[in-house]
Amino acid sequence: MDQHYLSALFDPQSILLFTGPESEPAQQTPQAQALHAYLSQASFTGKITRLDNTTTGTLADLASTKADLALIALPHQEIMAALELAGRVKVKAAIVLSSGIDHAQASAMHQLAQRMGIWLLGPNSQGLQRPHLQLNASAVGQLAAPGQLALVAQSGALTASILDWAKHNGVGFSTVVSPGPLSQVKLADVLDFLATDRRTSGIVVYMEGIANARRFTSALRAAAFSKPVVVLKAGRKAAGTAAAQTHSSAIVGSDDVFDAVLRRAGAVRVRSFVELFSAAKCLASRYRPVGKKLGIITNGGGPGVLAADWANEMGLELGTLSSEVAQQLQTELPSSASLTDLIDVSEEAGPAAFRAALDAAVRDKSIHGILVIFSPKWGVDPIAVAEQLIQARPQLNKPLVACWMGDATVGDARKNLSNAKIPSFRTPEAAVGAFSNIASFYQNQQLLQQTPPPLSSNLATPDVEGARLLIEGVLAERRHILTEMESKALLSSFHIPVTQTLLARTPTEAMMIASQLGFPVALKIDSPDISHKSDVGGVALNVMSATAVRDIYNDMMDTVREKRPQARINGLTVQTMARKNRGRELYIGVVTDEPFGPVIAFGAGGTMIELIDDHAMELPPLNQFLAKRLIERSRAAETLDEWRGAKAVDRGALEQVLLRVSEMVCALPQLREMDINPIIVDENGVVAVDARIVVGTAVQTAPGRVGKYGHLSILPYPTRYDQIWPLRGGDEYRIRPIHPDDAHGLQALVKGLKPESRYFRFVSRLSELPASMLAQFTLIDYDREMALCAVIEEEFTNEQGLKLLRERIIGVSRYITNPDQTTCEFSLVVDDAFAGQGLGSRLMHSIMDVARDKGLQEIIGLVLTNNDGMLRLMRSLGFTIKAYPDDPEFRLATHAL
Repeated sequence: MDQHYLSALFDPQSILLFTGPESEPAQQTPQAQALHAYLSQASFTGKITRLDNTTTGTLADLASTKADLALIALPHQEIMAALELAGRVKVKAAIVLSSGIDHAQASAMHQLAQRMGIWLLGPNSQGLQRPHLQLNASAVGQLAAPGQLALVAQSGALTASILDWAKHNGVGFSTVVSPGPLSQVKLADVLDFLATDRRTSGIVVYMEGIANARRFTSALRAAAFSKPVVVLKAGRKAAGTAAAQTHSSAIVGSDDVFDAVLRRAGAVRVRSFVELFSAAKCLASRYRPVGKKLGIITNGGGPGVLAADWANEMGLELGTLSSEVAQQLQTELPSSASLTDLIDVSEEAGPAAFRAALDAAVRDKSIHGILVIFSPKWGVDPIAVAEQLIQARPQLNKPLVACWMGDATVGDARKNLSNAKIPSFRTPEAAVGAFSNIASFYQNQQLLQQTPPPLSSNLATPDVEGARLLIEGVLAERRHILTEMESKALLSSFHIPVTQTLLARTPTEAMMIASQLGFPVALKIDSPDISHKSDVGGVALNVMSATAVRDIYNDMMDTVREKRPQARINGLTVQTMARKNRGRELYIGVVTDEPFGPVIAFGAGGTMIELIDDHAMELPPLNQFLAKRLIERSRAAETLDEWRGAKAVDRGALEQVLLRVSEMVCALPQLREMDINPIIVDENGVVAVDARIVVGTAVQTAPGRVGKYGHLSILPYPTRYDQIWPLRGGDEYRIRPIHPDDAHGLQALVKGLKPESRYFRFVSRLSELPASMLAQFTLIDYDREMALCAVIEEEFTNEQGLKLLRERIIGVSRYITNPDQTTCEFSLVVDDAFAGQGLGSRLMHSIMDVARDKGLQEIIGLVLTNNDGMLRLMRSLGFTIKAYPDDPEFRLATHAL
């Protein structure tokens, strides 16, 4: 209830050790020998009991054996027996250190562990380390030094390499864990624990694959919201294949999708071990996320320019001193110093000049982070300069990274910087890259906090039912590719502007349609078997007369039949030319990734789309903020403002189309791929000229999950649980799901509670919620938990004296799904000023309705024995109240759903 379900694994007080006969070490597995060696080197703070599963004894002897965690390092044929024995003595977690166990054997172990109520790390795990407990339950190396950085790696060999690097670079860890590819405890479970682990302030992850996209994304979002997470992923695949059915599918690869997932989850991705180590240095220094303006202090122009160039390459901005701060600093530097762009303190600068420049950069609000570059100079002591940074470090409120260039003369200075937890690098590029990781946290945290609704409430309601019927009709014909006519009909049902398009099956029909639409027109081949019309001569633009329409119809049909004799051809589509002479050709696409589901892509369009390869990506659902950021990340964004004499485009209209596409993706699980290419936008609006859509079986992002949004990795904001209820006295209040913007309102509610009420809810004397707890309570995964807040509108006067309305949170009910996926734990708090008005009862009924809607079977909670008001409320709601065996101060309240 208060304890995490993996506490027995990561914080055991007692251990049961299965390693085979102690008297015959030669018969032990290599993992057992390593485990013995490492356990003997560290003095675990708890109790270790050795148990041989081949020995005989009475049930009484077995019953007296108690432990939280079982460590099993045995030959394959003995593991199941040891695991069963561990289960019989009520062990709650186990680690199987092994290698070579196949999927079938692993599955049997998982089933046994589940039946015994054991959380199993393994098989083929290399174990874990918890340095603060002096626990080295691993086979990857000596116990790491204590620290506040967690390492999670799906490779034992790489875990050992990182530990070796850390030992020589003064980096400590709170946790080191190597689950292995067949572990029952997955990467998501480990992240789930680390998100709430008070000893962990940053997380480094090396991963090779995932089994459950929804679960992984949920756990990563929870972890990244409370602490920085850096991910290195192996297995990057080339984008696209020759068989791609849409342009989007051809240019977007699974690695691009993984980037989009990490960005939306608030984590940062690195591409190499060098970058991973750099990021680890910064995380070990506990730098908070900041903006992307980097101030560069240097005593050499060349290294400073290199750093500035690399900062520009990585999308950072050069932080420059304001004129006022620069004037003050100039008097403290040598006359040859330059402060125009770089803070170049000149070659004559000594320790005092570096310190003055550092203090100035710290004062200037336009600089978010500081890089100090030192090049060896005659008469300047590198250690003395480093000492100035070390002295300033405790008072700094901005990230500080250092680059002491060279080797022989600066080695000791670099070591001093590292010992003082100042990340130090040999090259300007590495130092800039390290700061880029810190800045990326800030940008990605903004994306993380977006919780868009499934449909844009400020837009006209789409014809979702009509769209579904269209797709079902196509699938009933055993087709997967919609014709251009069908694709545009689908776009129109979501109010996306399209060019008027009609199908002609004969040259005469084409002439009549063109005459009615008005010239010029565009002619395109209509075939479900041809993905790229231009490649087979299937497109003609700016056709100016009926005679030309007839001739082009006949020529195009002959050409396409010659190039693609097997293709089914319905005829030619005739459509008005989009009269946007200075419009920009863009594309909006959708691809479906295994296992992350649909992703929306945006970039430059037209016939050269694959060659241009411009695709920014975002996971649905989108809101206005996310749509803007998606456009900004594309290279085509540079052409959308005034450009080569053309007016700036209507970005608002473009954002609306992206929101509409997000609606389509959320509402239509069968939509697998889509191209709107080109979509032409100018100052007057936007129109989709061509579209191609592929439909099929909906992907499931979580095995076994069903439901309206089972195809999405990130669930939209659940507006369906929004309700209005009357308050006594004639007023009314609203119950709605909580979202990240409610952090301040929740804090105000907690601060306003009576001390007794706070203690009843949190079993603590805290007067306000810490930032980590606020984050945990407001950025939630609506798939595995729910928090409903009751809000009223109240009047307040702002700084300008204007009277405005704002929401006030007056109560919160919450449930969190337990690991068994069938029960959930509830909590409830109500503003003391609204006690006795039925608010608590309504909040509990509402949260139980949500839990019931999710398919949960029972809701449970702990209530303090002396909390008479809550116990009365629970009884009135039909809860069963009974003693809680683990703690007499609590009562256990349960209710079947």
